[in-house]
Amino acid sequence: MKILVIDVGGTHVKVRDTYHKNRLEIRSGSKMTANKMVAAVRKIIAGWKYDAITIGYPGAVLHGHIVSEPHNLGDGWVKFNFKKAFGCPVKIINDAAMQALGSYQGKRMLFLGLGTGLGSAMIVDGDLEPMELAHLPYKKGRTYEDYVGLAGLKRLGKKKWRRHVNDVVMQLKAALEADYVVLGGGNARLLKKLPPGSQIGDNANAFRGGLRLWNKSYSHNSPK
Repeated sequence: MKILVIDVGGTHVKVRDTYHKNRLEIRSGSKMTANKMVAAVRKIIAGWKYDAITIGYPGAVLHGHIVSEPHNLGDGWVKFNFKKAFGCPVKIINDAAMQALGSYQGKRMLFLGLGTGLGSAMIVDGDLEPMELAHLPYKKGRTYEDYVGLAGLKRLGKKKWRRHVNDVVMQLKAALEADYVVLGGGNARLLKKLPPGSQIGDNANAFRGGLRLWNKSYSHNSPK
């Protein structure tokens, strides 16, 4: 089965399929609507053959359906018919959950994506649970995302940002009783020292998670 994986982010859309080793990137940003994303992807993959698509979406997804517009992109995502637009079966999953699925190594794992925003997901004994921790209150009337997302990095500078990343990771690891934390997203590479019990996740894990979603042995939110 030939699967195309689309990882939608606040600054880039990453595209890769089963038979092409190199991923392709498209600039996204606040003006990237669902319709523009589809048009851009179809343009750069012209000639590619695929049977199904996984879309990693930077927002809330419930039972495979987008339930809220993204914070860092354009609009038009909630009611968009991706199956009709691409002409093939499409599965949609939260982008952090997709990378978490590809990063999972057993037990209780918390995934935190340090990118434009803060993605989050947890897998407990094989059961995947996408989470929306980014917009919970953290400090001084601001959210977790306000401190450890891209806006926090720009406002605080790298030194203070790293300190808050460490604090957030330790807080959430303890609160959720995670055995380990996987840190993904483009800004994870800026960390000089990892918080105890954490590790850097490979961005290629998002692609692996997108493939696992179509695995016949995958059911009840359980990656096999």
